[in-house]
Amino acid sequence: MSSAPILPRRWTAADIPDQTGKTAIVTGANSGLGLRTAEALAAKGARVLLACRNEIKAAGAVEAVAEAATGPKPEVLPLDLADLTSVRRAADHIDVSVGVVDLLVNNAGVMAVPRSRTADGFDAQFGTNHLGHFAFTGAILPALLRAPQPRVVNVSSIAAWGGAINPADPNWRVLYLRWPAYAQSKLANLLFTAELDRRARAAGTALTATAAHPGLSATHLYDRNGERGLAGTLAAIPQQLLLALAQPDHMGALPQLYAATAPDLPGNTYIGPGFEFAGYPRRTLRNPLAHSRSYARWLWHLSERLTDTHYAWPATRATTV
Repeated sequence: MSSAPILPRRWTAADIPDQTGKTAIVTGANSGLGLRTAEALAAKGARVLLACRNEIKAAGAVEAVAEAATGPKPEVLPLDLADLTSVRRAADHIDVSVGVVDLLVNNAGVMAVPRSRTADGFDAQFGTNHLGHFAFTGAILPALLRAPQPRVVNVSSIAAWGGAINPADPNWRVLYLRWPAYAQSKLANLLFTAELDRRARAAGTALTATAAHPGLSATHLYDRNGERGLAGTLAAIPQQLLLALAQPDHMGALPQLYAATAPDLPGNTYIGPGFEFAGYPRRTLRNPLAHSRSYARWLWHLSERLTDTHYAWPATRATTV
C-alpha cells in the first residue's frame, strides 16, 4: 500500500477536487461540522443528502446547502441513528431512490449526555455514535459498492485517546460515566474504520474507510446536554471551557473533508488538525488500542449481534479476516 500524500501546509475547502457526478451522504448535517461538510461538498458539485433526525432543523440546513450548491439540489434523508427501525427505513430509501453512493460521512453524534437509552436499549452514546453508524453503513453497503471508488469516513474525537471498551458492559448498564462513555464510542469509531477497511480489501472491493477528528471545534455539542438545574450547570462547565478554546466549525470540518475527498488516500488513514486541537488538516496519531486487530474484530462481531447487521460483501472470505 502506498503512503498517504503529503498535505499542503494550509489545505482548505477550496482544495477539494471536483465532486461533480458523485453522491454523498452526511449524517448529522443539520448543524455544525455536518452542515459545513455538506456545504463544502455541494459547492464542489456533489449531490448531497443530509441525513438528519430533526426535520425542522434539516429544513433550514438544506436551504443553506442549496445556496452553496453548484450541482444537484441537496436533499434531506430522515435518519435517527438511535433507532434501528429508522436506520433500516433510510437504507431502504437509499436502495430504491438513490441507488449509488460514492461517499458516506458518518459525522452525527452526541457528547457526554446524561444516562439514557436508544430506542433499541443501547447506551445513547455507544448506540448513536457507533452502533447506529455501523448498522447504517452495513445497510447501504450495496449502494456504496455500486460506486467506482466508494469511501466511508468515520468522525472520531481526540477523546478517543481516553477510550476503552468494557467487554462485560459496553452499554453501561451497571455504572454510567458520561465522559468515559463518550471516549469509548469515539474509540469504537476508529476500530470500526480499521476493520471496515480490512474487510473491504479482503473482499476485493474498491471501498476505503478513513477517519478524522475535528480537534476542539465550536458546535452545538458544547451545551448542557439535556441536564437541568445544578446538574446541568456542573455538566456544562467542562464543555464551556472547551468551547472557549475551540476553533470555528468550518475549520473543524476540514479534517473530515480531507479524509473524504483527497485522491488516492490509503484506507484507515486518520486525519486531524495540525496542532491536534486546532489548525489545518494533517495525518495524526491514535489511541494504541485502535491498532488492535483482535479488539476491532471483537467489536465488529458484537456490533453485528447487537444490531442484527451483516455486511453483504461480494466475497465470503471477507467474513473470516
